Amino acid sequence: MPDIRIRRELLETLFALGKSQHPNEFLAILKIRNGIIEELELAPGTISGETSASFDTYMMPLDTSTAGSAHSHPSGAVRPSDADLRFFPKIGRYHIIIGAPYNDDTWRCFHANGEPFVMEVV
Repeated sequence: MPDIRIRRELLETLFALGKSQHPNEFLAILKIRNGIIEELELAPGTISGETSASFDTYMMPLDTSTAGSAHSHPSGAVRPSDADLRFFPKIGRYHIIIGAPYNDDTWRCFHANGEPFVMEVV
């Protein structure tokens, strides 16, 4: 499997999104180019609250650059919930969870099956 990395600037943007949406969750679609996740799209029709964020995956345009998703856990927990594990396989291979307080110590990446994945920041 190829090395997948994430741009530092995008990670910082995800931290800022988490902070700006707190205490609600945010949900974003991650885009990849040449093995590097470097941009995001806010998911269309997202409904977010304090314990979840969701959208209808049928509303997503077909796009081969979709790497996966990123969302926040305002509780600070950086492990997938049961709902996350049902959602992940529907939208790509890599999924980032960012917990409060939204910094380098409070994010993790997971494969679509929920297994942790160590993603390099570039």
